[in-house]
Amino acid sequence: MLTTTVCAALSAAGLAIAFLTAWRRRFAAATRLAAVALVPVGLAMSGLVGLGGKIGKAVGGWAADLVLKPTVWAGFAVLACAVVLWIIGRAAAARSGSAASRRETRAAEPAAGAPALGASGPPATRQQPAPGRPSAGKAKGAEPGEDFSDIEAILKKHGI
Repeated sequence: MLTTTVCAALSAAGLAIAFLTAWRRRFAAATRLAAVALVPVGLAMSGLVGLGGKIGKAVGGWAADLVLKPTVWAGFAVLACAVVLWIIGRAAAARSGSAASRRETRAAEPAAGAPALGASGPPATRQQPAPGRPSAGKAKGAEPGEDFSDIEAILKKHGI
């Protein structure tokens, strides 16, 4: 009963401040103040203030047991042991997994170094473009030995 009265008084004071703020034509600030002012009465009406009190009592009782009961300390020791074992297990899995992945990458390296079929054969088997027609390599992108004379001509034309 007293809690509800205190929450209602807090809300009334907050709404009065919001009204004075709105009187000064600061409507956005007044709206925010009114929203915050309604929180205490809303918490009291929904019963969350009493729930907060019960939670506070429960946490206080647990803290008192933490200090006074050795079984609580033993429980924390068991939890710490579980965390350490979890970390060791993850590290061991990562270590063994990385060794296996290193073996797989070593086995895959020769295959990755070989050229793909049809990508580029020896120079004798490549088809030469017909005279007067641009090559397919120039249209798609720059090859390592491509001639940049046309680009150089454009740059010279602009004085670069």
